[in-house]
Amino acid sequence: MSFFTNIYNTTGLPILFEDPVHLIKTLVMYAIIGGLFYLAIVKKFEPLLLLPIAFGMLLANLPGANLYHMELFIHEDGSPINMQQIAEQGNLIDFLYLGVKLGIYPSLIFLGVGAMTDFSALIANPKSLLMGAGAQLGVFVAFSGAILLGFTPHEAGSIGIIGGADGPTAILVTKTLAPHLLGAIAIAAYSYMALIPIIQPPFMKLLTTKEERSIVMTTLRPVSKAEKILFPIVVTLVVTLIVPDAAPLIGFLMLGNLLNVSGVCDRLSKTAQNELMNIVTIFLGVSVGATANADNFLAWSTVKIILLGLTAFIISTCGGLITGKIMCWITKGKINPLIGSAGVSAVPMAARVSQVVGQKENPSNFLLMHAMGPNVAGVIGSAVAAGVFLSYFA
Repeated sequence: MSFFTNIYNTTGLPILFEDPVHLIKTLVMYAIIGGLFYLAIVKKFEPLLLLPIAFGMLLANLPGANLYHMELFIHEDGSPINMQQIAEQGNLIDFLYLGVKLGIYPSLIFLGVGAMTDFSALIANPKSLLMGAGAQLGVFVAFSGAILLGFTPHEAGSIGIIGGADGPTAILVTKTLAPHLLGAIAIAAYSYMALIPIIQPPFMKLLTTKEERSIVMTTLRPVSKAEKILFPIVVTLVVTLIVPDAAPLIGFLMLGNLLNVSGVCDRLSKTAQNELMNIVTIFLGVSVGATANADNFLAWSTVKIILLGLTAFIISTCGGLITGKIMCWITKGKINPLIGSAGVSAVPMAARVSQVVGQKENPSNFLLMHAMGPNVAGVIGSAVAAGVFLSYFA
């Protein structure tokens, strides 16, 4: 009998059943994880991100596995991480999480995004920057709402950035300002990005008229190679001079784009777009998901974050649409306001939603390239907003 008792004691079952409250929390987490697996695999909502995050959550909630130790990275006295302690006491995900804690993964993701993104629409129509800026409204509204709900300014900054609809940006800000909220904020950010085709269309139709949605925009002017090469260099200089804390994101975003448009670094550009991007996505997703264990994720603060994140996302969408309507009025109907909703930065999904909604009203309407202008402007805008929060609170 003692033989079987010893075997039982070496499993995770005693840990799972020793506390009824903890057991219930763990089962709830498994239900949430199952929901994320369903969204990723069955519904195919952002599977490249949600699947690794969900599996990281599963690993973090395996009783007795001890793959991630939050106490190694978050100290109540605010002291920095101890690399020697992590090397001696850490486990697999502790080492992977260093890429998040040190800000490596988000910047490398931006490198790949830059290599895959065509900035021609923004260069050809610089006014798109205004719609990208208007779509950051939700960031600051959610920040104010979080303060009113009792969050600290550091936590509020991390919550507000969900409105930028940019997962790597949210992770970079949160790992610096409020690492204890990383799991909830990352899951909220990526979930809302995945649900863009469901969340945005009702507000796009609510804030625009059928006539506005049917506007056909003229073809964008051709962009020269010299413009494409100068753009990432100039943007890096200008943005980082104004907001130095945005340098890690903006710098790597523009480096990736320069590798692509220069025409002399095809191997590096393809590596950034494919192998590097895929590897970092796996490490980032698993690491972030592992921060969401039952004890810290199942709290009222998580519910507040999810609600504030949804509010931020909706207001950002509305901010971009309202900016688009104003520009439509100023240009006497030359701009379709639908492209303003693409300013929420989720590239290229938000631009595709603008295209789909516009084409339903007018089958001859092709808004995708026009929407890419506000879309990539939103990426820059969210990085700038992140830099502002970091400069004030880090």
